[in-house]
Amino acid sequence: MSAHTPKFKVKLAASAEELQAAQRLRYCVFVEELGGSGPLVDHDARLEVDRFDPHFDHLVLIDSALEAAPIDQVVGVYRVLRDDAAAKIGRFYSEDEYDLSVLKASGRKLLELGRSCLHEDYRGGAAMFHLWNALASYVAEYEIEVLFGVASFHGTDVDALAQPLSLLHNRHLAPADIRTSAQPDVFQSMELISENMIDRRAAMLAVPPLIKAYLRLGGFVGEGAYLDHAFNTTDVCLILDTARMNEKNRALYTKERSL
Repeated sequence: MSAHTPKFKVKLAASAEELQAAQRLRYCVFVEELGGSGPLVDHDARLEVDRFDPHFDHLVLIDSALEAAPIDQVVGVYRVLRDDAAAKIGRFYSEDEYDLSVLKASGRKLLELGRSCLHEDYRGGAAMFHLWNALASYVAEYEIEVLFGVASFHGTDVDALAQPLSLLHNRHLAPADIRTSAQPDVFQSMELISENMIDRRAAMLAVPPLIKAYLRLGGFVGEGAYLDHAFNTTDVCLILDTARMNEKNRALYTKERSL
């Protein structure tokens, strides 16, 4: 990262310009860096857009110390959708990939997470901590009980991902009462290697940092993966039940917090 001291602020995008700043960062990460695409991607304006954006809240991490236009000061993004907002549009974003019936029938307050990314210069530092703190405050404000969303491995070669996918299936599969499942017509088994053949260290090294972070909090994965060829990713569904978190982490997500 360039030699400057970041000045971070996290807020909900409250204007078209702030939403476009989030979409610009998503374009840099998901399209330029990871090779993704989509029907609404605007390559001329360098914006990664989809039809669900107007219905989500967008947490944006801003580094105001950057000497850049405001659209390029957004260095982190989290897109979130509460169940009451999902009810108004008739669905969650990830229902094309995952059967969410068990969560929707639970009667618990749900929050769908997605499009999480950081600018490459801010990974491995304090930036993600600021985004997670903001998310925790959002969860506390709306008394969210279960968080879920799709997280991705780069690439769609399941043979290359057999070790980490099998590890997630064998060690971190969600309990039945919150276990989502990939839709039958796109279901890709994650049980690719028997448990005694998994090299746990190598497998965990291959798990993306965001997924590992959820596992450390006590998160689980749903049954089956989804191969997203448009975004060149292999997706898994992460589920975080605040009632099942350990006391330290539950306090983070249920107490009043201020940034």
